[in-house]
Amino acid sequence: GPQLNAQLEGWLSQVQSTKRPARAIIAPHAGYTYCGSCAAHAYKQVDPTVTRKIFILGPSHHVPLSRCALSSVEIYRTPLYDLRIDQKIYGDLWKTGMFERMSLQTDEDEHSIEMHLPYTAKAMESHKDEFTIVPVLVGALSESKEQEFGKLFSKYLADPSNLFVVSSDFCHWGQRFRYSYYDESQGEIYRSIEHLDKMGMSIIEQLDPVSFSNYLKKYHNTICGRHPIGVLLNAITELQKNGMNMSFSFLNYAQSSQCRNWQDSSVSYAAGALMVH
Repeated sequence: GPQLNAQLEGWLSQVQSTKRPARAIIAPHAGYTYCGSCAAHAYKQVDPTVTRKIFILGPSHHVPLSRCALSSVEIYRTPLYDLRIDQKIYGDLWKTGMFERMSLQTDEDEHSIEMHLPYTAKAMESHKDEFTIVPVLVGALSESKEQEFGKLFSKYLADPSNLFVVSSDFCHWGQRFRYSYYDESQGEIYRSIEHLDKMGMSIIEQLDPVSFSNYLKKYHNTICGRHPIGVLLNAITELQKNGMNMSFSFLNYAQSSQCRNWQDSSVSYAAGALMVH
């Protein structure tokens, strides 16, 4: 606990809160050695004085899932302190018939939500008894399902006391990920990867779910949280129809290592925040 706390404190102390209070953040879910400093850029935008419910949308890595799933437990423990799952909102979501339950095994195996829990606890520690979390495991949704879930979550996104944490890494490049897109005009492989990721990031900043889908179809970039991101973009689109004015900015981009040849591999990370004006 104390060691993790000191680590998180170190990363957070090195970044600025320029997009506060964030209504949503996109942040990575790799080991903190790789992405802890990147994720801090997103978590620094969280305002614990206004945030009361935190929706954590993570992709499913271990089980085939065509919808979204809710946890079957009431408390998530972290080395900092316990986080309570909001049973009232869980009840409301369950009543829609759009969700399934994940097994305890799936819940414990899945790191896409887990890696956000200590950072959430840290960002909220000054108000630790005053908030709940709403973890949602997002399956391999079709575009129409992303739209449906976006619509469903939009009413929660509209509430200033809610925060959405969208869990995603960016490009997984190399033979072990079976992805080796390379645009030689960009120079070294890692530059090509960065160019590809930043193309996707700028489309996300445009807040257009259709353009983001088209980008994924064209380049097949291995953005593991593409479905949670799709749900967020669709929720934003829904609120924009009702005249809400929002902007999304990426604040940091990093790669686990720099790929220079075909034997190399890397994972990219990006951190950003959504503001409502």
